[in-house]
Amino acid sequence: MTAIKHALQRDIFTPNDERLLSIVNVCKAGKKKKNCFLCATVTTERPVQVKVVKVKKSDKGDFYKRQVAWELRDLAEVDAKDASKENPEFDLHFEKVYRWVASSTTEKNSFISCIWKLNQRYLRKKVEFVNVSSQLLEESVPSGESQSVAGGDEDALDDYQELNAREEQDIEGMMEVCEYAISNAEAFAEKLSRELQVLDGANIQSIMASEKQVNILMQLLDEALSEVDTIEGKLSSYEEMLQSVKEQMDQISQSNRLIQISNTNNGKLLDEIQFLVNYMDLSKGHIRALQDGDLATPKGIEACINASEALLQCMNVALRPGHDKLMAVKQQQHLFTELRDNFARRLTNHLNNVFVHQGHDQSSTLSQHTAELTLPKHSPLHRDLLRYAKLMEWLKNTQREKYEGLSRTYVDYMTRLYEREIKDFFEVAKIKMTGTSKEAKGKFATLPRKESALKHETESLHGSSGKLTGSTSSLNKLAVQGSNSRRSQSSSLLDMGNMSASDLDVADRTKFDKIFEQVLSELEPLCLAEQDFISKFFKLQQHPTPPLAQGELEEQDGGVSSKVPPHGEHRHSLQSSEKDMVRLMMNKIFLSIETELNSLIALGDKIDSFHSLYMLVKMSHHVWTAENVDPASYLSTTLGNVLVTVKRNFDKCILGQIRQMDEVKISKKSKVGILLFVTGFEEFAELAETIFRNAERRGDLDKAYVKLIRSVFTNVEKVANESQKTPRDVVMMENFHHIFSTLSRLKISCLETERREAKHKYTDHLQSYVINSLGQPLEKLNHFFEGVEARVAQGVREDEVSYQLAFNKQELRKVIKEYPGKEVKKGLDNLYKKVDKHLCEEESLLQVVWHSMQDEFIRQYKHFEGLIGRCYPGSGITMEFSIQDMLEYFSSIAQSH
Repeated sequence: MTAIKHALQRDIFTPNDERLLSIVNVCKAGKKKKNCFLCATVTTERPVQVKVVKVKKSDKGDFYKRQVAWELRDLAEVDAKDASKENPEFDLHFEKVYRWVASSTTEKNSFISCIWKLNQRYLRKKVEFVNVSSQLLEESVPSGESQSVAGGDEDALDDYQELNAREEQDIEGMMEVCEYAISNAEAFAEKLSRELQVLDGANIQSIMASEKQVNILMQLLDEALSEVDTIEGKLSSYEEMLQSVKEQMDQISQSNRLIQISNTNNGKLLDEIQFLVNYMDLSKGHIRALQDGDLATPKGIEACINASEALLQCMNVALRPGHDKLMAVKQQQHLFTELRDNFARRLTNHLNNVFVHQGHDQSSTLSQHTAELTLPKHSPLHRDLLRYAKLMEWLKNTQREKYEGLSRTYVDYMTRLYEREIKDFFEVAKIKMTGTSKEAKGKFATLPRKESALKHETESLHGSSGKLTGSTSSLNKLAVQGSNSRRSQSSSLLDMGNMSASDLDVADRTKFDKIFEQVLSELEPLCLAEQDFISKFFKLQQHPTPPLAQGELEEQDGGVSSKVPPHGEHRHSLQSSEKDMVRLMMNKIFLSIETELNSLIALGDKIDSFHSLYMLVKMSHHVWTAENVDPASYLSTTLGNVLVTVKRNFDKCILGQIRQMDEVKISKKSKVGILLFVTGFEEFAELAETIFRNAERRGDLDKAYVKLIRSVFTNVEKVANESQKTPRDVVMMENFHHIFSTLSRLKISCLETERREAKHKYTDHLQSYVINSLGQPLEKLNHFFEGVEARVAQGVREDEVSYQLAFNKQELRKVIKEYPGKEVKKGLDNLYKKVDKHLCEEESLLQVVWHSMQDEFIRQYKHFEGLIGRCYPGSGITMEFSIQDMLEYFSSIAQSH
C-alpha cells in the first residue's frame, strides 16, 4: 500500500500541488467488484483545499488516472454502518449517497479517522459522523503505516516546505559525487551520516573556542543594565515635573472654557434681544395710524395699510421657545391685540357707512335711467371701494367674523339696490316690446309672408348675432299659407292656432331682436364688473380653469351644464371655497336677474312665436361669450339656466306642432292639394337655414328637422288615406314632390335620406296615378291580346296563334276597327279633364302627369304592335292610328286647355 501511495503522490497529486494524506482500497457495494482508491488530499498552497479523490487503475496499463474529486466541504455525513462490530462497508453523503466496501476494516478506520481530523481542523466540525466508535475519533490510530499516513503526515503538513531550486541543485551535485547514491542507498546514507558527525564535532569545537567572547559580551550587558537604571531614574524625575505642569495647564484650560461659555451666552442673549426688538417693535407712527388714522383720504388710507401690514407681521412672528414666558413679550402681544381689535372695529364701522352712503347716492341717480334701456354704471363706487382692498385682506386674515359681517352688509345693500335697478330696467324693456307690437299682441294671420321679407328679416338677425356656438336652436312654429282661388274656405285642413306666424312686419321683429340684444348687452358687463369687483375687494381670487379641466359638458333638457371633478388637494379646495363664496354673493346680489329674464322670454314668446328663435340665437351667443371668459362665472351659469328654459319651451313647441299634425282633419268635399303643414315646414326650414347659415353646432336643429319631417311624412300618408275627394296617389304625389323640391333647394345635409325618400315616393305615386288614371284605353284590344299571351303561355307557338278560332285574323281586324283615331282622341280629352280636376295649380304637375301618360300609352301601343308582328306575320294588319297620330292627339289636347 505504501508503494501505491508513493506512486499516486508522484504521478497524480504532485503535478496538481496536492499532498496525499490517506488512502483506502474500495469497491462499490452490491455491484461487480471493480477496485478503486479513495484518497484524502490537501493542497500545498493556502488557502488549503481538502478533497476526496476517486482514483482508478487504467485497464490498458499500470498507470492510475483521476476519475472524480469531491470537495470535503460538500460532504454532509460519514456512515460507518456499525460502531461495535468490524464492518468494511461505509457511506459517504455528498450530493448523493455513495456506498463503498473497503478491502479491510483497518484501511476503512484509518481513512475515516483522517477525514475526522481534517473536518476538525479545516471545516470546524461541519461533517456529521454516524455509527463511528468514539474510540476511533478520540484516540490515535495504532502505529503502523496507516497511522503515519493519517496522523504524522497531517500533523507535519504545516511544517512541510518544498525544496527550492538551490537545494535541489546541491542534492543533485552530492549524488553525482557519490556514484553509488542511487544503486546503494544504504551506503550513501551511511556516508552522509559520517559527514554529519564530523560537522557536528567541528561545530562543538567552534562553540568552545568562543567562550571568551561570550564572557566579554556578558560584561557589556551588565554595564548596559546599570546605564538603563540611571536613565530610568532621570525619566522618573522628569515625569514628576511634567505632572505639575499638566495640572497648571488643566486649570488654565478650565478657566478659558468658562470664559468662552460666558461669551457665547452673552452673544445668544444679545441675539434674542435684537430679535424681539426687531420683530416685535411697532413704530409710534404706525400705532398712531391704527388708532387715529383718517380712513376717508387716500393718504390716510395708505398710512393705515402700511400700519396694518406692520402690525400683522409683528403678530405673526414665529417666537422661539421660551419667548412667550417673558413679561415684555406678553405686554407687547397684549398691545398688538388691542390695536388689532380697535382698528378692525373702526375699519368695519367706516366701511359700513361707506356702503350705506354709496347705496343712497346710486339710488338718487336711478331715476335718470328709467326712460332709457340702460343700467346705471357702478364703476365710481367700485373705484372708491377698491382703495380699501388691502385693508379688507388684512381684515380677512385677522378678524374673520368682521370680514364676513362686512361681506354680508355689502351684499344686503347691493341686493336692494340692484333689485330696484333691474326691475325698472326690465319694465322699460317690456314696455318697449309691448309698445312695438301691442296692436298684434294676440292676433295671428294665415297669409304667407313674402320670401324677400323673410330673407331680409333673417339677415338682420345674422348681422347682430355674430358667430353662434352651443346647442342649435329649436324650430319655430310652422307658418301656414292662406287659401287661394283654387282652395275654398271650407277646404282648410287644420286650424293651425299657435303654429301660424304672426302678422308682425319685419321691422317689428327686428326691433324686438334689438331690444333683447340690448337687454343682454347691458346685463353682461354689469355682472362681469360686479364679480370682478367682489373678487378683488374681498380678496377672493379666482383662477379660471380651462374648459377641459372643468369637466365634460353634458346636455340636460336641451341645455348645457358643467360638472367639475372633485379636488383632493388643500389648495384646490381653498380655491374652490373662494369661488363658491363669490358665486354665493353674486347669486344673492342678482337674485332677480334669472326671474326677470324668464319673464321677458315668456312675454316675447307670447307676443310672437318666432321670437323664441331670435331669443335662442342671442342667448346661445351670450352663453358662449360668457363661457369663454370664465366657465364658472355667475353670468355663465345664469345665462346657461335661462338658455335651458328657452330650449325647454321650444321643445314643448315642437312636440305641440307634431301633436297638431297628428290631429289634422280634412274636408270630405274639397280636394286636398298641398297640405298646410307641408308649406309650413318649407317656410320654417327657409328661416332656420338662413339663421343657422354660419352656426357651428346644428345637432338640435337637425334632430328637430328629422322629427318634423318624419311627422310630415306620416301625416301626408294619413291624409292621403283619408281623402275622398282627391285620389290618394295625387295627394302623395303632389305633397312629396313639394317636399322633394324644398329639400333639394335648401340642401339640408341631415335630411338627405328623407330627400331621396320623398323623391322615391313622388315617382312611385306618379307612376301609380298614371297607370290607374290611364287604365286600358284600348280595352277590348287589350283583352284580345291577353288571350293571345295566355295561349302562348300554354305552349302554342306564336306563329300558330292565328289558327285559333277565337284569335284568328278576322277577329283581330274586328277589334281594331272599334278603335279609330277619333274615338281615341275623344277618350284622351276626357282623361285630360279628369286629371286637371284632380291636380292643384300650385304644384304645376299637370304637364308632367300628361307627359307620363303619353309615354305609358305609347308603351302599350308598341306592345300591341309587337304581338301583331310576332303572332300574325305577313297579315298586313295594323292599328287604325299611328304613334305620330297619338303624339298629335296628346299635343293638341294639352294646347287646347
